[in-house]
Amino acid sequence: MPKVNFDIPLDFLNASTPPLIGVDISASSVKMVELGEAPKKGGYIVERYVIEPLPKDAVSDGNIANLDAVAETLQRAWKRMGTRIKNVSLALPAAAVITKKILLPAGMREEDLEYQVESEANQYIPFALDEVNLDFQVIGPAPGNPDEVEVLLAASRKANVEDRVAAAEVAGLKAQVIDVEPYAAEMAFEQILAQLPDGAEDKCVALVDIGAGVMNVNVLRNGQSIYLRDQQVGGDQLTQQIQAMFGLSAQEAESAKRNGGLPDNYESDVLSPFRENVVMEVARALQFFFTSTQYNEVDYIVLAGGCAVLPGLDDAVATRTQVSTMVANPFALMTLSSRIKPRQLQADAPALIIACGLAMRRFDPS
Repeated sequence: MPKVNFDIPLDFLNASTPPLIGVDISASSVKMVELGEAPKKGGYIVERYVIEPLPKDAVSDGNIANLDAVAETLQRAWKRMGTRIKNVSLALPAAAVITKKILLPAGMREEDLEYQVESEANQYIPFALDEVNLDFQVIGPAPGNPDEVEVLLAASRKANVEDRVAAAEVAGLKAQVIDVEPYAAEMAFEQILAQLPDGAEDKCVALVDIGAGVMNVNVLRNGQSIYLRDQQVGGDQLTQQIQAMFGLSAQEAESAKRNGGLPDNYESDVLSPFRENVVMEVARALQFFFTSTQYNEVDYIVLAGGCAVLPGLDDAVATRTQVSTMVANPFALMTLSSRIKPRQLQADAPALIIACGLAMRRFDPS
């Protein structure tokens, strides 16, 4: 899977790659995952994880709006983890990154490739190059043409990268990798594909990540993303509806949503209409996919994000779309350390898919 470096020094080719913690800074919380290597080849151990709520509006539209609040939350989360590892892998939201696949002649030297990528970047990036962090990765031979290679070009405004790096540094952590959220999710998604019949070979699988403010739909086929779309629906809407219906503060509503204790009419008056709205948005997203690509069916839907565990959502999506639907758990085939509570991890797993993918960068040789 592509990995974006954004000028942060990396040494993944060194056999002693330093351990990393995957850190997902979302709109509602900081999520951290630490993975170790299991004795069996290619296996993982879930060593530690934590989800630490962020103050409201500390992150807005994917941008860090309150650096001190984010840094303090990172520090609290790291202390709760009980780890000594300070190297972290972070990610930018897709909306903050311009990506483009380009074709270049095969066999170019590294410095020539860099020069050519920079020349090509001028065509696709609507900012001066000195205002952006630019990176690229060779994906492999171009389809149908052995004389060319396919290269992924990625660029982001420097402020987007610098804010995340600065928040980590203020928290006493060191950013080693800057990734892009959909690519990190794809990394963890490999663990989910292994749970599907025949690894979902030659099948279209829709990864639907429903976060606090945005639903990200990423349709993959044989490990490659073939469609990406964001839609404005998320768990914040449910929290706001709970606030309005029951006269609670934002913090009280969020706590009640997660832990229960709401009046009997919550299910019928609030949760059920919200769930139906999410189901409609998922169905709409699939229709957009069908009308804008060559494909006319999806074989599996995988629900991720904090909203994925809403009671009955997976069944409602399956019924509406007539597509086999499951709730994401990238840890299902991993070994759990004695510190991990299996039932709690299963409940938290859908929200940890990006942090899991970022943690897996420790083992990525590319």
